[in-house]
Amino acid sequence: MDQPHPDVARDRPLGRLVADALDQLEKLGYSRRSLRRYRTIWQRLIAFAHQEALGDTFSEDLAVRFVEAYRIGADETIEPSDGWRRHVVFATRVLAAFVRDGRIERCHTDVQKVQIPPAMKKPLRDYEAYGRDCLYLRPSSLSLRIRELAIFLDFLGSRNLKTLDQLQPADLTAFVMWRPRLRPKTISRILSDVRSFLKFLTLKGILQRDLSVVLPTIRIPRDATIPSVWDPDLLSRLLKAVDRSSPRGKRDFAILLLACRLGLRLGDIRALRLENLNWEAATIDIIQSKTWAPLQLPLTEEVGEALIDYLRAGRPQTERREVFLKLNPPFAPFSENNHLHQLVTHWRQMAGIEFRSKRRRGLHSLRHTLATELLRAETPFHIISEILGHATTASTLIYAKADVEALRGVALDPEELAHGE
Repeated sequence: MDQPHPDVARDRPLGRLVADALDQLEKLGYSRRSLRRYRTIWQRLIAFAHQEALGDTFSEDLAVRFVEAYRIGADETIEPSDGWRRHVVFATRVLAAFVRDGRIERCHTDVQKVQIPPAMKKPLRDYEAYGRDCLYLRPSSLSLRIRELAIFLDFLGSRNLKTLDQLQPADLTAFVMWRPRLRPKTISRILSDVRSFLKFLTLKGILQRDLSVVLPTIRIPRDATIPSVWDPDLLSRLLKAVDRSSPRGKRDFAILLLACRLGLRLGDIRALRLENLNWEAATIDIIQSKTWAPLQLPLTEEVGEALIDYLRAGRPQTERREVFLKLNPPFAPFSENNHLHQLVTHWRQMAGIEFRSKRRRGLHSLRHTLATELLRAETPFHIISEILGHATTASTLIYAKADVEALRGVALDPEELAHGE
């Protein structure tokens, strides 16, 4: 698809600019709902520019003033009719990128719509079997890797490559340059996936030389980012907003407590089984899905009561052994691809909690919060590592970078969780 030159896009009247941007989104396969959301926000931007006499072309000043005018405040509760404001920052960035680059890069690619050259499909299937049977990748990890490789092969097809033996270093360089807007950590993971695939192709004799060495290595320090944590008051608001009279609320409340009080990983919460709940010893005993190391956590009174309430009055009657199940028949457990982000989002919105700064907001951020609370309570690092199931204290040290000043007044008793002593 031909892309307009950035300078041309910058000088277009706002109405024409928005129409062209929407046209690109439609060609990229965005849903009607997403198109309607972008259209609403960008039309508001046009109206704002005219109202404030800021001209009829896009500018950084216009973008900044528009975002400041409509961004949701930290303690602001909005009406359903103003729901578009939740996306005003991102939508404005998308339009700014279109002006800057003359194109819009899809944030999420529908792997069902990629077009893999026919001759490349079998090598991809063979690699999938190799990843499962030889690399012993977890199903969720393998699925993500095959998705990225399908996008890679689709890109090669767009460069008129018919077979993988036609692959040249220039094609790999072009692929790296093709996705410049991704975060370094994401790019590093994608390149690692492609590197593994190229080595497999060399092993199978499809490539005559190992082209994996052409790909750059992007090293991401373990402590490159600061963990996202919740302010204690906001966490309290989140928990109080949960409707504990409903089956959904009973289930979700127990899940939230396992994350924010015991620090269980998402994968371990999803996989938690009835036999892991040792009521006699008042412990939760699991084999961690990430490290395969055993972990024992105290079944505190608060967490225990929430689990009992859910098991007695919220959990469907079924022979399934997983603790947490979906609410509708056939009452299946959550899949490995379900990050339960919707769970936190639902109750956060019910509590009227909005974050002005970019940050992680899912279940894992509650685990981060517990670690930071324990640090604030001066719990020894080795105890925190044991609680969180870290193999070494090195993984725990990254939490020391969080803003512990925002966590004053925490009432958590570290002795209650110091099961390792």
